Amino acid sequence: MAGKSAAVRAEREESGKRPRARSAEASASNLDRLIHERTRLGIISALAVNSSLAFNELKQLVRATDGNLSVHARKLEEAGYLTCTKSFAGRLPKTEYRISAAGRRALEKYLNHMEALIQATREG
Repeated sequence: MAGKSAAVRAEREESGKRPRARSAEASASNLDRLIHERTRLGIISALAVNSSLAFNELKQLVRATDGNLSVHARKLEEAGYLTCTKSFAGRLPKTEYRISAAGRRALEKYLNHMEALIQATREG
């Protein structure tokens, strides 16, 4: 472990910068794992640009099955990233989703981390 630290210090002194691989690794490790999953990222992104979406609208946008969308939306709801409202339109059940303030902040933080990771990778 001490040899590794010495090598990192020597590399820093030589280049005058923090090693890029470690910088990119740090950005990647800070990604919100809950949002990073493809379907959940699709859900939270779709809700970020729409005031609300009905279950079937969201299902079409993220190309998910009923069960898959339900499971992923529930995880986001449990984390406080979205809200789910159930009602009836006539006799038909209606489920509507909205992004919460916490969800918007989490998405913004996630996007900032991704931008930093992309930048570090391009500079490397």
